[in-house]
Amino acid sequence: MTSNSDPLKLNLIRMGMETVSSKTIEEPRSLNGWVHVLCNEEMPIFSNTALNVHDVLSDDRKGAMELASVILQDPNLTVKLLKISNTPHYNPSRKKMITVSRAIIMLGSEVIRELTLVCSFLESVLSATNKEQANEEIAQAIHAAVHAKSIAMAANDPLPEEVFIATLLNHIGSISFWCFCGEEGERIQALINKGNCSREEAETQVLGFKLAELSACLSKAWKLGGLIEASIKPGIRSNNPRVGLVHLGYEITEALKEGAGSEKYNACIRKIEALTKESQKVIIEKLHNNTVDASDMACQFGATDAAMLIQRRSDKDIGLEELLPILDKKQLQLHISQDIISIISDQFDINLLLETVLEGIHRGIGMDRTTFSLLVPDKQSLREKLSLGWRKESYEHKAIFNLSETPPNIFFHVLAGTQAFWAKPLVNSKLYTLRDINMIGKNECFLMPVFSNNTPIGLIYTDRGITNQPLTEEDFNAFKHFSQQVNIGLTVYRMQRPANGKKDSSIE
Repeated sequence: MTSNSDPLKLNLIRMGMETVSSKTIEEPRSLNGWVHVLCNEEMPIFSNTALNVHDVLSDDRKGAMELASVILQDPNLTVKLLKISNTPHYNPSRKKMITVSRAIIMLGSEVIRELTLVCSFLESVLSATNKEQANEEIAQAIHAAVHAKSIAMAANDPLPEEVFIATLLNHIGSISFWCFCGEEGERIQALINKGNCSREEAETQVLGFKLAELSACLSKAWKLGGLIEASIKPGIRSNNPRVGLVHLGYEITEALKEGAGSEKYNACIRKIEALTKESQKVIIEKLHNNTVDASDMACQFGATDAAMLIQRRSDKDIGLEELLPILDKKQLQLHISQDIISIISDQFDINLLLETVLEGIHRGIGMDRTTFSLLVPDKQSLREKLSLGWRKESYEHKAIFNLSETPPNIFFHVLAGTQAFWAKPLVNSKLYTLRDINMIGKNECFLMPVFSNNTPIGLIYTDRGITNQPLTEEDFNAFKHFSQQVNIGLTVYRMQRPANGKKDSSIE
């Protein structure tokens, strides 16, 4: 298990630069014990992501910019989310989405929220040493989710994607347990194999609780809410027909194990027929197609072992590389630059421009920490507006950068000028005050002042202060290019605004 007490190690894990090593500890002996271990020891990255996403979307003052910031903290999650967003399942128009900001605009905050939860969860559990039962659970969840969404669409459900996600995460406790369990999992499996008791009876006998109860507790701890939480509640037969769709998805996967013509299979056909008014022939054909789709979806999520358990992929399936090819840095910079031009050319959102520029710097150049900070009213410091990769105790915490005139520090020096600045500790040692070093370290970094109506209002800062990889002239040129887009955008924005004499508060 991995402790989350070391922020440097946690950040390296988040960035995919350190392998989590498993160390043996005594397994929990209670429901609360398992909830604590899964939330705080085995899956801290997912816990942080789930809670941060919940905090953003439950606050009316926050929007797409803050949601994108949460996602972009984790490079692996960002790449996986964009890959899934560009599949036909989510993007039938095939209009490529290169940035998280664009994906949120095209798919909507709620869809991206749910995709983020699924991608982050599967990334957490698939990084473990999966056992046979863990892959069975993941396979069943994805298979059931595809069936449930298909039925929801045929029944004219208003949000079939929500049904898909709720079904996929319905067995979150079972999946988490089987990915990280040890001796207790073996004891449960042994009891089931003897044939003397059901799965739930075996779980209760060994653990003292059912894994469905663990799902409910984890859902509450991670604040998943909505249809996800409603469909997880154990022992409660909900009158909500959408909850029924979630459970029907799992009934179908169980029926398919017994084969076509079984009583379970025929019962499912009758239920689907009543819900969708489709013929049995159409329903049976869809069940077959759904199995192929589920296998493909499992591969897209990175669950290749689970995909094999569902069905071998068809030769006709479209690979992810065709949908969102792996881009080198220059290609990614070009695509993001095109997005920025599009934003500036339209009646654009300043916050969207900032977010896309920072994503271009952070992902396109390959930086560890990137932030845009605004001058506070007294002009004595800069306060973080948006940051990526920044190590913090909580998402709500905002970094404050002091401005020191005597002696001038690095931030004062940059704001006093008009150009991008490449700060180098060996050359510019006097600009790194003790307070700056405590805040950002003594690293090479790029900085650029941001202006509105020829008045400095903020600053963009980026470095590789975690990996300590060297910066290059090519990196600096790319940084200047992206940063200048903010100043150009602000100028265009002011030209487009009616001359009403009001202060520009668009990015405050």
